[in-house]
Amino acid sequence: MSEPPLDYASAVATGKGDDGTTGLLFGGERVRKDDLRTEAYGAVDEAVAALGLARAELNVVAQDAPLPPRLDALNATVLRVQRELFVVGAELATNPEARDKGRDDVSRVSPAMVAGIDALLRDAESRIELPREFIVPGETRLSAALELARTVLRRAERRAVTLSEHDQALAGGQSLKYLNRLADLLWVLARDAEQAEAHEATVARPDRRRPGHTTATIEERSEG
Repeated sequence: MSEPPLDYASAVATGKGDDGTTGLLFGGERVRKDDLRTEAYGAVDEAVAALGLARAELNVVAQDAPLPPRLDALNATVLRVQRELFVVGAELATNPEARDKGRDDVSRVSPAMVAGIDALLRDAESRIELPREFIVPGETRLSAALELARTVLRRAERRAVTLSEHDQALAGGQSLKYLNRLADLLWVLARDAEQAEAHEATVARPDRRRPGHTTATIEERSEG
């Protein structure tokens, strides 16, 4: 059955998805918009948007004065991982029958991308005091945006794990590693953002706060 034409000219809308289906990268049969694959790369898309909130907050801070080196580096890191998440999304959105058409660092996550996240994580950990207690996100707008992105990314990871049960190429690839390591990195970057702005993290259990204890929680370690 052919698609009815749009009743107006649009450079974006095609009307092909009006029936609740969407196309995959490199062609193949269209899939439902609530398919495991679309759920996975859709969550990745949400994480990119959530990271956009973090960058927007940094832009607000930069309106008053140039960003200090620590926050300027954070700004560059956030933009970098946003761009890399487009690669993750492309791999998740690839038609399984055309997976050999994928290209490393463009439409397929490479080992170098995973290694790059590991390097960023080591660097970020060297700058912060690692938490020892659970914390409540929201100490600053910037750290809250990073925490939001982290939780969305964990959902993307869960969806990708489910998808990998039906896609062996994905199970043996680098995307799952990348999503897991990046979620760890975002948790550390949220702490980095707090400490760069001289804010003390709020602990989940007030009775555990101790004088001079400025950070709290390592919730991410239980998942990552």
